[in-house]
Amino acid sequence: MEVATVARTPQAEAPPTDDFTVEARRLTADLGRPSRAVYWADLVFTAAVLLAGLAAAVLAGPPWARLAGGGVAVFALYRAMSFIHELTHLRPDEIPGFKLVWNALIGVPFLVPSFLYEGVHNVHHVQQRYGTPEDPEYLPLAHGTWRGLAGFVAVALLAPLGAFLRFAALAPLSVAAPRLRPAVFARFSAMSINPGFRRRDHASATTAAWRAQEIACWLWSWTLAALALSGGLATRAVLTGAAVMAVATFVNQLRTLVAHAWESDGAPMSLAEQFRDSINVPPPGWLPLLWAPVGLRYHALHHLAPRVPYHNLAEAHRRLVHALPASSGYHAARRRGLIHAIGVLIRLTHRG
Repeated sequence: MEVATVARTPQAEAPPTDDFTVEARRLTADLGRPSRAVYWADLVFTAAVLLAGLAAAVLAGPPWARLAGGGVAVFALYRAMSFIHELTHLRPDEIPGFKLVWNALIGVPFLVPSFLYEGVHNVHHVQQRYGTPEDPEYLPLAHGTWRGLAGFVAVALLAPLGAFLRFAALAPLSVAAPRLRPAVFARFSAMSINPGFRRRDHASATTAAWRAQEIACWLWSWTLAALALSGGLATRAVLTGAAVMAVATFVNQLRTLVAHAWESDGAPMSLAEQFRDSINVPPPGWLPLLWAPVGLRYHALHHLAPRVPYHNLAEAHRRLVHALPASSGYHAARRRGLIHAIGVLIRLTHRG
């Protein structure tokens, strides 16, 4: 990917009288409590739809039925995996057992355990690291080229292979050769789009939760390999699951492409500047419910109020839209949809 260093654009300069960041916190202060009923019902229903879609994709007779089942499974898996983002913001006492069940239903079976995101995503929210080379979830894509954007999205199709190699090969190697463990931890234990990011929270790798998740994924990855080599229906099931995951991560990468404006020059930003570098895709469009599920359509708002759970973000957005004047910088983060947001980003790369 070609990247150039440029001066920060005038768009990032916050109007001195616009205090929408303060208003956002005031107006959403009562929306921070997650609903246990909503989280559990959403996860269980989504997992059931995922299982039904996968079953149809593997077992259905007509090709159109298998394709339809695969399509359902893609978006159900994408929604289910998106809960990993919520896990990083939930306190252990808020929804007891949710992390354990999510890992059992989604994290381990698809080799995306929660430890890959916990301790990583929170760095993205640290004000002095957002948009800098130390941010695991940021690249200055707007200063690159359209070819760089295409490569950024396409590489997501390799996610199933990368996950498999991480647990089937690197996990046992790091046990057999302990000197490899620091490198495996720092470079291959984070869901990150920044290839230069290195994990530093070494203590997290010694916890019982991390070890249990890693061992479970290690054993499951070997089980998947045995099933894939056994032939017949088992092979079809494994390959179908891998294909569904590849497409789901591809859709997520498209969504990531429009999560931010990606205009940072690498210097730390204020909270208002971070917001202006982020994107909301609010109603009336409904397609974002598929490609930006679990509150991801309100990504800019999430940076203002990271403790607001996904099911309250629509209400938080409604309050801010009604309370803040049209001249407020809050409204500048809005995009009409996926195509509009991608078009804006492509124009920025051409400008650079």
